[in-house]
Amino acid sequence: MAWIYLLVAGLCEIGWPLGLKFSQTSGHKGAWLFFAVVSMGASGLFLWLAQKSIPMGTAYAVWTGIGAVGAFCLGILLFKDPVNLFRFLSFAFIVIGIIGLKLSHP
Repeated sequence: MAWIYLLVAGLCEIGWPLGLKFSQTSGHKGAWLFFAVVSMGASGLFLWLAQKSIPMGTAYAVWTGIGAVGAFCLGILLFKDPVNLFRFLSFAFIVIGIIGLKLSHP
């Protein structure tokens, strides 16, 4: 169950930068800022639950990795963030690191 909590925490971690960006680019600043704050709180809560049985360093690295990968992908898809080989290689290293941490956990 802890890994499910960690996955949910990582997905919520994507929500707050998304909410902050939409608060800057849409006409609904307050709603998106509220979304960002709720995402931050939910992300922290689920990380806290996951850390009850997943080592802190592993949980934190996976949590931030999921957030970074999700924000990277949404930035490209929704906000036309730059796309180049170096960014994709860096993205791949993050994904490999997340998978490695998951596989290394007993």
